[in-house]
Amino acid sequence: MTSPLPAPAPLDPYVDLTRPTNFLDYETDAVQEFIDHVVDDRSADRRTNAVKLYYAVRDTVDYEVYGADLSVTGLTASHTARTRSGFCLHKSVLYAAAVRALGIPSRLVYGDVRNHLASPRLLAHIGGDVFFHGLTQIYLEGAWVKATPVFNKLLCKLYGMQALEFDGRGDSLHHPYGQEGGAMEFVTDHGAFDDLPYEFVMASMRRSHPRFIEGDGTVSGGSLADEAAPAVNA
Repeated sequence: MTSPLPAPAPLDPYVDLTRPTNFLDYETDAVQEFIDHVVDDRSADRRTNAVKLYYAVRDTVDYEVYGADLSVTGLTASHTARTRSGFCLHKSVLYAAAVRALGIPSRLVYGDVRNHLASPRLLAHIGGDVFFHGLTQIYLEGAWVKATPVFNKLLCKLYGMQALEFDGRGDSLHHPYGQEGGAMEFVTDHGAFDDLPYEFVMASMRRSHPRFIEGDGTVSGGSLADEAAPAVNA
């Protein structure tokens, strides 16, 4: 009697979410070098490395909304790794790409948020206090968790805010609105995407913030850090 063949190993349902994409281009030298400066051992505990990369993206990439490149090239992870500047759209892409390079599945999440951390000048360009926002979702230890490595620690300090922390187990989403130091509340969840949905992102930005967009970028001639003091004292 012939022995039965062993059952095939189950396929990893999230294997596609560890691969490079047009925007999550982690095979590039720029992203690889970014990771190498942060992670000592790529085979170490995934959660430990994901947390290290979170803080590297949060604090070594300047959060800047003015003069940001929103072209196809400008929104790639490699571009942000080189320039070390951008806002939520750029920083979430870099983080999603970096963790994928370590075999950690990731997605990009988009939504509309009411942001209470903004200068009067930025609010005028945005057209109110509801912003189109990007963050990251990663798969760790059998669960999806959301991570927002966006507002760097120095900028939060300038605006009198606590920076968002991340331990790899619970969601790092926003400063809860209505509490002391509250800065943000979610209004609409647009869902999670395997790669940056460029046409959707740009259409959303142009529809929601037409005065903030100039060609394939944002308005120039400003600095969110420089505008912090007037915003805090207003």
